[in-house]
Amino acid sequence: MIRNRIREYRARYGMSQEDLAKLAGVRRETIGNLEKGKYNPSLVLAWNIAKVFQVPIEEIFTVED
Repeated sequence: MIRNRIREYRARYGMSQEDLAKLAGVRRETIGNLEKGKYNPSLVLAWNIAKVFQVPIEEIFTVED
């Protein structure tokens, strides 16, 4: 399972789901589903989200058994 800290980073940067979605090139619903754990991102999407926050992918996404 992939866990993420998207909501935490959005709050830190004062971003809405819509703001992040636009910057990452996806729909707002995608960000919401990622935050709820209903969807695992592609590598490209994970890369784009990490790039928005200027952190390594591992800062936001972690794999748990």
